[in-house]
Amino acid sequence: MLTYQKLKKNFVRLLAATSLTAEEFENLLPAFTAAYEKPYPRHQTLEGKPRQRSIGGGMKGRLDNFAERLLFILVYQKTNPLQQMHGLQFGLSQAQANYWIHHLLPVLQQALDDLGHKPERDGNQVAAHQLASAGAPDLVIDGTERRRQRPQNDEMQKPHYSDKKKAHTDKNLLLVHEQTTKVAYLSPTVVGKKHDKKLAAEAQISYPANAKLGQDTGFQGYKPAGVLTTQPKKAERERVECG
Repeated sequence: MLTYQKLKKNFVRLLAATSLTAEEFENLLPAFTAAYEKPYPRHQTLEGKPRQRSIGGGMKGRLDNFAERLLFILVYQKTNPLQQMHGLQFGLSQAQANYWIHHLLPVLQQALDDLGHKPERDGNQVAAHQLASAGAPDLVIDGTERRRQRPQNDEMQKPHYSDKKKAHTDKNLLLVHEQTTKVAYLSPTVVGKKHDKKLAAEAQISYPANAKLGQDTGFQGYKPAGVLTTQPKKAERERVECG
């Protein structure tokens, strides 16, 4: 069973499970705790009623402290597992995993917002967002796909099937600040088959003045006004002549 006390002693495993180092995890934990206690103060039950017993009394749950709750939701966000599998990793049933996922996701989003780490979700507002304009506006754009369960609806299976991944996927567009390595923009989730360039065009992203934008071949021809776009070129292979 995964616990923070075990993972924090192993840098590689904690990073693989959450994408955070122990130091980054500890920096996020106070904001996560504060964001949790706003809607769920300690002197009240989850239903908003006064507690009948002292704080900490009664049976202990699997996620009985904020570090374990933060680990739970970060692992879910990083690995995107089935709820049954995610519950198995933390000693929870599928129903319990479902409850905690929906219970903790808004808390994590609020904590990231409080720390100034929450990416912009509206493409038209990117230019004014602090994560995009911090320092020199050197940005990188890319599409990211993640596997999903095959839709039961036959009509939905085809658009979700990605020829690139050879699987059913969902896709998001990411805009990352090259110097801070922070995600400045996260697009709405779309079907995995949608092309990166088309998704970028539909997002109607507003870029900071004099922005530089790195992109791969999936964005060939995508040249927003007032933005200097760069695209790496593949190294040419040397031809070997047979004597």
